[in-house]
Amino acid sequence: MKSFIVTVTARLTVSPSSSQFFEGDSLTLSCEEDDSSAGWTLRRNTSREQRTQCAADWGRWSGSTCNIRNSYPLDSGVYWCESREGAISNMVKLTVSGGSVILQSPVLPVMEGDDVTLLCQTKTTPSNLPAAFYKDGSLIRKQPTGHMTIQHVSRSDEGLYKCDISGHGESPSSWITVTERHTTTPPPTSTPPPTSTSTLTFPSGSSPLLLMFLTVGSFCAGVLLVLLVLLVQRHVHRKVEGGSQ
Repeated sequence: MKSFIVTVTARLTVSPSSSQFFEGDSLTLSCEEDDSSAGWTLRRNTSREQRTQCAADWGRWSGSTCNIRNSYPLDSGVYWCESREGAISNMVKLTVSGGSVILQSPVLPVMEGDDVTLLCQTKTTPSNLPAAFYKDGSLIRKQPTGHMTIQHVSRSDEGLYKCDISGHGESPSSWITVTERHTTTPPPTSTPPPTSTSTLTFPSGSSPLLLMFLTVGSFCAGVLLVLLVLLVQRHVHRKVEGGSQ
C-alpha cells in the first residue's frame, strides 16, 4: 500500500481566545492558511455529528472564517481546518456551557516559560468574584479577584483545570497543553589552539627589535654549541692518535 505524508499548512485560531463560552456567546474560528488554493474549510466533531462543515445550520463560512452566533451547548466539540487533499490543521476543543460559571483558559498550547492567566467568570455582573481554582481535581489556590496567574509554566503545569465561585457554581473542565521551548545552541566562541607543536614564548610587552635579537641570539648560541662540540671531539681524536704512536 502506498503511503504519503500530509503537510499541515493551516492554523486554526479562535476569537475570543478561550476554550469555554457561555450559551448565547458569539465566536469566530479562522483558518490561517499558507495556500488559499488548497480549499480549506472548517470541520467539527460533536456529541451528535461527525466531520460536519461550517454551514448554515451551525455557522456561517466566509473566505477562511467561520462565524458562530448564539452558540449552544450542542456546539461543544473538537474543531479543525481541513483541505480538499485531506491535510488538517491543529485541533481545538471548545465548550459552550449552559451554566453560570466558565473558566477562561488558553485554547491553544502555551510555551514553556510563559505566564498563563486563568479567569473564573460568571455570566452575571460583577464577574471578578472570589474563586477557587483546581487542577486535576485538587485545589490549587483561592483568589479574591477571580483570576490566577501561573508564572513560567512548565510541563508539570499541564493538566485539567476548572474553577468554582461560591454561590454561583462550578465551571466545566478544560485541558491546558504546555509545549517545549526549543532553543538553538550558539557556536563556540573560543579560539582553537595553534596547530604548531612547538612555540617560542616571549615576555609580554617586548618590542619587535628585542624579539629579533632574542631570536638571532638563540640561533647563534645553538651554532656555537655545535662548533664547540666538534672542536672537543677533534681534540680528543688527536690525543688518541698521538698516544697510539
